[in-house]
Amino acid sequence: MNKDRWIDYKIFVPSLLIIIGISIPFALYESASLDVLNEIFNYIVEVFSWGYLWYGVILVAAGLYFSFSKYGKVVLGDPAEKPRFTLFEYASILIAMGVGSTIMRTGMLQWTSVANDPPAGVDPGSAEAILWGNAYSMFLWGFQVFAIFVLIAPAMGYILHVRKRPLMRISEACRVLLGDRLTDGWVGKALDILFLVSILMGAAVTLGLGAPIVTYNLSSLFEIEVTYGLTLAVTLIWVALFSLSAYLGIEKGIKRLSTFNMYLAGLFALFIIVLGPGVFILNYFTDSVSFLLSNYVSISLNTDSVYQGQASHIQSNTVFWFAYSATWAMLHSVFAAKISKGRTIKEMILTYFLAPTMISWIATGVLGGLGVHRYLTGEVSVLDLVENEERMAAIPVILSTLPFGELFIGAFIIVALIFLTTTLDSTTYTVAAYTSTSDMSKNEPPRILRIVVAGVITLISLILMRVGGLAPLEVISGLMGLPIIVVQFVLIYAAKKMIDQDLAWKYNIRKNNQV
Repeated sequence: MNKDRWIDYKIFVPSLLIIIGISIPFALYESASLDVLNEIFNYIVEVFSWGYLWYGVILVAAGLYFSFSKYGKVVLGDPAEKPRFTLFEYASILIAMGVGSTIMRTGMLQWTSVANDPPAGVDPGSAEAILWGNAYSMFLWGFQVFAIFVLIAPAMGYILHVRKRPLMRISEACRVLLGDRLTDGWVGKALDILFLVSILMGAAVTLGLGAPIVTYNLSSLFEIEVTYGLTLAVTLIWVALFSLSAYLGIEKGIKRLSTFNMYLAGLFALFIIVLGPGVFILNYFTDSVSFLLSNYVSISLNTDSVYQGQASHIQSNTVFWFAYSATWAMLHSVFAAKISKGRTIKEMILTYFLAPTMISWIATGVLGGLGVHRYLTGEVSVLDLVENEERMAAIPVILSTLPFGELFIGAFIIVALIFLTTTLDSTTYTVAAYTSTSDMSKNEPPRILRIVVAGVITLISLILMRVGGLAPLEVISGLMGLPIIVVQFVLIYAAKKMIDQDLAWKYNIRKNNQV
């Protein structure tokens, strides 16, 4: 490989060409292509629901096995070295990356989708349907999705911090299985292109579909229309923020922004409890957790096989959620591997299992509890609003019912914008590290490359926002999860094989006097 180049064009350029080739027909024939893709997705829901559900459960089991077996004590790096980040900093970065701004939307409104379309045998809008809604919203941010995000990380962390391989790529982690010829040949290139296509596509969709979380609150706050100009302005501010954070790097940018947002989001939730219906929120949170734990196995494995008719929201959305999460699995795992130097495999997996789950459940309890309270008291017709209006428009309406409602809307905008930023700055950084020709076991990706990646993501998203094609691209991102699932299981086996080959569970572990 030519070390004078700062980017590997052999994987970067083909990935861009594939995305352009996919996006053009979607933009030209958005409605027709969306119909076709939805038919394909509905077929997958009908035929493979059981497979996606078991996929999530199996990955949780694999994560627990890696954590509590001899593999869990393997250190990703020098056992005598301290971890790169404190536990709070480490957890904050993983939360910001894993949860992002999506929790701001699903936490407040996901319960409405289930309340309007509950499981078979439950009346829409009933008390039971509402409990199903919030419990399901918590389930979406539970152990299965974070198992999907983190289970590639042991292999990636091992090649980077233990074997000190220079390239931080999926193909490198598969070298132990594929051998040198296939890894350095077309198979390795295909794996790396698959990673880039899925991540660049997902990032463009996130940028395009994430802006309404902010724009509809700005519209309500300043009484202005939601126009393409407003969306463009918000997007460009957001791009500037995540580009700057990625440019500054993990220590000065991503870490600081992630930890700051944890404090800010915590204060925001506390003020909602204190100034809002705090007692109801705490009671409803307790009921939601109880309902979720009582029905966790049912939600995890239920396919409604004995009920005839259209799939309920829970059934169809769970399949899409797991499939869409799979497209992000490689990104999350590569980034988690990069920041996990000095952590054991057990610490890495369990932190990702527990920290984002805990924060997500609290956010869902507070934001969802506020929305449910306003619905039950009749202050806001939330279920009608999300069915008949733009869903994001319901958020400022709910927040405006609080004392100092405008301040809460403003705070929501700031927290959401920072969450959006911490999702894409880590994405930008990871894609830059992935495509760099520098030794990633020793260096950070070139700053100019981080800016180039940010520009590419922005350009794709802005074009699709303007001419159409984002909605079909979102569905195709979910469909791309199918091949990635196969890669996931291959990499889980690769991690085990590498550790066994090196006897790392015997030699690369902390001694009693090591921190």
